[in-house]
Amino acid sequence: MKKVYPFLFLALIYLILKALFLTNFLNPYLQQIILYIGIIIIWALGLNLIYGFSGQFSLGQAAFYGIGAYAGAILTKLFPNSIPIIPISLLTSVFISGLIALLIGIPVLRLRSDYLAIATLGFSIIAKVLFDNGDAFLTQLGGSRGMLGIPKYTNLEITYLFLISVIILMRNLVSSKYGRALLALKDDEITAGVMGINTFWYKTFAFALGSSFAGLAGWLYAHLYTFLHPANFEFLKSIDCLLIVILGGMGSITGTILAAIVWVLLIEGLRVLLPPDLVEWRFILYPLLLIVMMIRRPQGIMGKKR
Repeated sequence: MKKVYPFLFLALIYLILKALFLTNFLNPYLQQIILYIGIIIIWALGLNLIYGFSGQFSLGQAAFYGIGAYAGAILTKLFPNSIPIIPISLLTSVFISGLIALLIGIPVLRLRSDYLAIATLGFSIIAKVLFDNGDAFLTQLGGSRGMLGIPKYTNLEITYLFLISVIILMRNLVSSKYGRALLALKDDEITAGVMGINTFWYKTFAFALGSSFAGLAGWLYAHLYTFLHPANFEFLKSIDCLLIVILGGMGSITGTILAAIVWVLLIEGLRVLLPPDLVEWRFILYPLLLIVMMIRRPQGIMGKKR
């Protein structure tokens, strides 16, 4: 019976959110913020798998986020009336993000140290340039002007379904032999290799899967806001994702969820509370709050607890 309680709890949360949406108790802006929180959680969980569980320092999550967004959006924009276009475009976003991560990871992850951070940093810069100049290859991409006219497919049901699916997948993965191998890899890669763990395979697996989560989040983001701009996927967005993982506690699924909620509410709360002429100061205030948090609780909100 205890195994049923978590599913009943998840169903209760969904019913409460659905009731709030249907009764318009939450205005459209707040509804959008709730969906955005779900997207950010998926995105941050991907980096937590890469960095928090396997110890691989990646600075390219914004690039994979953008690849998933643009790949899915271009398909739904070009073929809006095709009935199976939603699952096809979604799978395309996930697959392309994971495939590119695989192509980057295969040569880089054979090396130790922080080579992955250097490679993903370079890739993030390249991806931003391609987003800015994408209209030279395909006019629908919009280039530096941004991409308009994306169908709005992201809703509460789709976002909640994928959010719960990613959380369950992460939880089961961490509890499996693969998760224990990743944790061993994070603690000491040399010792893990001596004990028979294929360190290269596990590092590549974690990097590709975590990047696929970023692609999924990108698809949801594109079809929530129906507009994409290259500035949404610049390198500093990867830093935001990294801050969420560190704030929540590396290796903690619950911590990442709580930190993503706090981060989004903090950014949007400061946007609403600050006067219009001071609204840009939120980009100074919230890092200061994070610094205080790291000084007072360096292990993050949850540490390694789940």
